[in-house]
Amino acid sequence: MRSVIWLVLLFAAAVVAATVLGQNDALVSLFYGQWRVDMSLNLFLLVLIGSIFIVFAAMQATQAFLSLPTRAREWRELKRERAAGAALREALAELFAARYARAQRAAQRALDLQALCGVLRNDLQFTVLAEMIAASGLHRLQDKRGRDERMAAALAMVRGRVGSGTAFDGLQLLGADWALEDRDAERGLALLAELPPGVARRTQALRLKLQAARQQRRPLDALQTARLLAKHQGFSAPAAQSLLRSLAIEAIEQAFDIEQLRRVWSELDAVDRRDAFVVSRAARRAQALDHAEQGRQWLQPAWDAIGNAGADDRRELALALVACAPGIGSDWLPRIESALAVHGHEPPLVAAAAMAFADRQLWGKAMRLLEQTATAASLPAPVRRQALRCLSAIAREEGRNEHAQGYDQRAAAVE
Repeated sequence: MRSVIWLVLLFAAAVVAATVLGQNDALVSLFYGQWRVDMSLNLFLLVLIGSIFIVFAAMQATQAFLSLPTRAREWRELKRERAAGAALREALAELFAARYARAQRAAQRALDLQALCGVLRNDLQFTVLAEMIAASGLHRLQDKRGRDERMAAALAMVRGRVGSGTAFDGLQLLGADWALEDRDAERGLALLAELPPGVARRTQALRLKLQAARQQRRPLDALQTARLLAKHQGFSAPAAQSLLRSLAIEAIEQAFDIEQLRRVWSELDAVDRRDAFVVSRAARRAQALDHAEQGRQWLQPAWDAIGNAGADDRRELALALVACAPGIGSDWLPRIESALAVHGHEPPLVAAAAMAFADRQLWGKAMRLLEQTATAASLPAPVRRQALRCLSAIAREEGRNEHAQGYDQRAAAVE
């Protein structure tokens, strides 16, 4: 297409030249002293145009010749700039390739080239990025002193500088991450506290806060942070549920008296208090602190809706009720019988009903259920052992000492 356009332009120029220069009637005379030169107008125009082109070319050549030092200097600057950029890219590639010593050396070479390059000498972003790569390599090489020196130098350059907010945020987040890897949660939180509010709500900052809270064994703070992360889709739904559940359970397990346990329970979110695993663990912890009644109060709402719960939830609730069965009231019997009528084939519910009936001294209902519990291999050993001991106590109450001894032997053999 370009060739066709040039051909058309050439034909157009030929037509114009034939039209304008076709007639050669005019004459141009040049006088200089006693000299006179006559030439046709066409020749004069051609000579004039040629002279203009020659003068223009001469001026261009002269300018190019005079600008040679400047162009050479610019070429050297460009070469240094490209070399510095190549060194920085090499450092980043080596860092990702886990060649940390090479990454550190390449980053230092980029900094050395930057010092020789006037264009990059005041490029703060280039300097900070090279320092971060070098510090990352030193961190992976366990050179904490060198890492901290480079981080301190980079922070000193960006702190308080206009337009350096992104670089400062990156350095703070990276420093907090390294502090947590060093198991220094206090320093990590101090670095995160210096971040602006908007940056502190970013997913990475929340992840670091969560990690720091877990290192400091503050599950309630970690639970609050994890809930924010789950809200911002920082985890998948199953992972978020598992994490929130484990943190809530950890907070419950750290309670060493009933008042502390109640305070932890009140600080849990309503969703956590409806989780069967969390409710069950809270009830067991209350029973371990000699407050089984409190455990049953927490279990009651979940047991009222046990028909809508899954199999794993029903198992946890039933085993929690087994632990909290001592002192159970008669108001629990309708709930237990209703659940047993629907899910009577599930050993955990059978065990819960057996312990409840046995505690209420309903021996007729308890005997068969206790036998089923004692022979259910899917139940935990302590539950089966507890069922055999109940059977032994019932047998002694009825005067069947030989049967009681047999139950005691079976209980001792349960592993």
